[in-house]
Amino acid sequence: MSAFLADIYLWLKAVHVMAVIAWMAGLLYLPRLFVYHCGVEPGSQAAETFKIMERRLLWAIMTPAMIAAWFLGFAMLVAEPSWFSQGWLHVKLLAVVIMTIGHMAMAKWRSDFAAGRNRHSEKFYRFMNEAPALLMVIIVIMVIVKPF
Repeated sequence: MSAFLADIYLWLKAVHVMAVIAWMAGLLYLPRLFVYHCGVEPGSQAAETFKIMERRLLWAIMTPAMIAAWFLGFAMLVAEPSWFSQGWLHVKLLAVVIMTIGHMAMAKWRSDFAAGRNRHSEKFYRFMNEAPALLMVIIVIMVIVKPF
């Protein structure tokens, strides 16, 4: 890899990490907002405020960050095609796919809250608040330690 391409790769990686941090922040915070949203009266001023906060977090931060993380991650894979044969990458990609499915589930839950049809308890959202953290641990270990 030429020095120029190596520099571009480092910029891709840096922006990828920033996108992942923003995405993770949202994945950890949105279920927490749902927990609080469960505790307020539907239709109240607080409920309306939570709807606005949830929508803005999902669409202004989380979704653009997820798209950037996927795009930049793919660009790095194109630059390092030898990774496709390594087991750590397969585990990492599986965890990222599960995280993306979680993101889509959170978008559905947000839509349900917005329409006044939340079907889950505060306890459910507390549990779902922990899932992204577990996936993050798996992803970081795969990328940094590369155990296999």
